[in-house]
Amino acid sequence: MKRDVVIIGGGIVGLNCAYFLQKSGREVTVIDEGDITNSTSFGNAGLLSSYDKTPLSYPGVITNTLKLMLKGQSPAIFHPTLSPKIYKWLLNFILSANEKRTKKTMMLFEKYGEMSLQFYEQMIKEHNLDFDYHRDGMLSVFTEEKSYKEKLKKYNYINEDRFKVLDFDELQEYVPTITNKAKGAILFKKNAHFDSRKVMSELKKHLEQEGVEFILNERVEQLDIRNDKIKYIITSNGNQYRPEHTIMSTGYQTLLANQCKKDLMMTPAKGYSITFEMPKEFVPKTSTLFNDLFIVMTPRKENVRLTSKLEIGSNDPAVVQKQIDSIKSNFFAYNKAFDMKNEVNWTGFRPLTPNDIPLIGKDEKIKNLTYAMGLGWLGMTFAPAVGSIISDLVSNDKTNAQSDGILLFSGFYQ
Repeated sequence: MKRDVVIIGGGIVGLNCAYFLQKSGREVTVIDEGDITNSTSFGNAGLLSSYDKTPLSYPGVITNTLKLMLKGQSPAIFHPTLSPKIYKWLLNFILSANEKRTKKTMMLFEKYGEMSLQFYEQMIKEHNLDFDYHRDGMLSVFTEEKSYKEKLKKYNYINEDRFKVLDFDELQEYVPTITNKAKGAILFKKNAHFDSRKVMSELKKHLEQEGVEFILNERVEQLDIRNDKIKYIITSNGNQYRPEHTIMSTGYQTLLANQCKKDLMMTPAKGYSITFEMPKEFVPKTSTLFNDLFIVMTPRKENVRLTSKLEIGSNDPAVVQKQIDSIKSNFFAYNKAFDMKNEVNWTGFRPLTPNDIPLIGKDEKIKNLTYAMGLGWLGMTFAPAVGSIISDLVSNDKTNAQSDGILLFSGFYQ
């Protein structure tokens, strides 16, 4: 069965690659091992944090994490493992935690994050898609005095279009549940949020209407590579698909990349979300990041979602109640008590690179293979920009060296 462009993986990155490739005139097939209703993208907070949000690897991250561990509030959990790859990843993570790397990463976040926001707004307008999208900023709440003061040093100027330092009364207007244990808050006005479930559902529906083929509940098991090209994609159902070009967008899973002899500097990072209903008078005005706790609270039309935790070295796909309880304990240490009604708990794995820069671009040996991987916890934030870069690369038959997007925003060249 011959196909033009086959995208392996139907997360937010895969769907955006499909969107831009279809718009460029390519015939697109998306193959996914599930039904695209419970992927990591569905469990995302929906915070589009392209402005004024530091990467996970920043100066002082190790010290701050150890401090939170001693207080029992650390979002990061490391499970000891015999895998040398994880220790290599950790070393790269530590080496990336410097001022120069952080400054460069934040500049890239802003460039490609703004591009993605504009693409989302264009999709909503052009196709009448309901993303429950709001560009009303990201509220960053600080629970540690030291981190708040350090942030204020960097924002010791006036820029009313970009940010505003809130007093406690203003903070309570934005987060009615907050207590006076919070040390301070800054509203970063250029960010946005949406409902990740709606985005995935609406985008998939639109792509189907535009003729994109979806092959679901079918796992790709093997790539038949001959003469430096993928000849066949072989699935768990015994089907064989013959692609003109293949885009690998398999999230945290690297088995297919390993078949291509590509050692991706990426690790699965397990995260959790709690989706619930709360009293209307308590609902936050915008997506709120509890900066020191790595907890995000995002309002949606029907409910509110909390996301948190970063487990490295775990391969357990189950929701661990201990971690859910930990998220709640950390959250309610700084918020008034209320009942979380109709609570739904979820967990999934994020494909995390050491410096939060995605692994995108054409394979150096396999001529008809392109990677769109490694967006970690920022898949929703950067997926349209990555989809646009990948589409331009494939549809215009460019090399990596001919793509500014690849040279600037790919971890293969950082």
